Amino acid sequence: MSAQILDVDLLAFERGSSKQRRAVVDGVTRSLTTGFVYTSHDLSEDLLDTAYGMLREFFEKSPEEKQQSTVAGASGQTGYTGLLVETAASSDTPDWKEMLNWAREIDPGHPLKRSFPHSYPDQVLPEAVVPGITDVLYRFHDSIADLQRRFLHVIAEGIGCHETFFDGMVKDGPTLTRAIRYPSMGDTPAADDGAPSYVWAAEHGDINLITALPRATAPGLQVKVDEQWVDAVAPDNGVIINTGIMLERLTNGAIPIGWHRVVAAPDFTGERYSVVQFCHPRPWTVLAPVASCCTPGNPQRFSAMSAADALNEVLYEINLVEDARRITS
Repeated sequence: MSAQILDVDLLAFERGSSKQRRAVVDGVTRSLTTGFVYTSHDLSEDLLDTAYGMLREFFEKSPEEKQQSTVAGASGQTGYTGLLVETAASSDTPDWKEMLNWAREIDPGHPLKRSFPHSYPDQVLPEAVVPGITDVLYRFHDSIADLQRRFLHVIAEGIGCHETFFDGMVKDGPTLTRAIRYPSMGDTPAADDGAPSYVWAAEHGDINLITALPRATAPGLQVKVDEQWVDAVAPDNGVIINTGIMLERLTNGAIPIGWHRVVAAPDFTGERYSVVQFCHPRPWTVLAPVASCCTPGNPQRFSAMSAADALNEVLYEINLVEDARRITS
């Protein structure tokens, strides 16, 4: 296998010598040919533990209690999304997972909020059923968002831009954090042959710039590398970073989409919890390939498209637009 997912040190990029910085940029650039990279972090382990504990408490509530956090018309951009709703664009079979989604609100008068209300819905979190969860989840969201902003500095240098290239792009962007519970595959409705009818999450690529996955309670994430599925498990105290469709467009394909899926091992009977965060640019961002990624050997492949239009198209494809479902049950 020619490409590998590498483990890099974000803190060495930020605090090290120029030689160390170049080594990190080189490692990230090489690893992202797979669409994935592992990195060290300085996140609070206590905060991660607290957030995961409260999220587990929420998902263990009754269906009726969880449904209180469902937000009509939010297209999965806040609140609770139940089982068998989100569907990978590559599939017509819904994923076997349920989700809680949240993002930071911005000022109601902000032009982003006024121009793109669907990207900035009023947030709903299950404070009534898990007291104190709102403060914890917002602090968790902010810490991961800061980590992603900093990691984009490495990517920016790797594509020949100034390290702050993405800073303005993601400021007040609709970055979304999603907690996911994957129930036991033993609980899925069986097909005629007795096999499970669903998988946790079918093969897909994320729409956004990059995605961070700080922890999961069980294996299951697999990455497509050289047309083979490879297990992706971050080292201790590491975070998984993967690339999305928007970054592929901006880099003219120099950084490809990180294709992945989530599947339970055949002998695994438990459930799986994970939290991911999708780093989004401002909706009015024009996703046009940067000049440094357009060369005679790699001529421009993508036309310009707004981030808002790109997101809306994918929300339809993954079956989250309530009044325009691609798949109906």
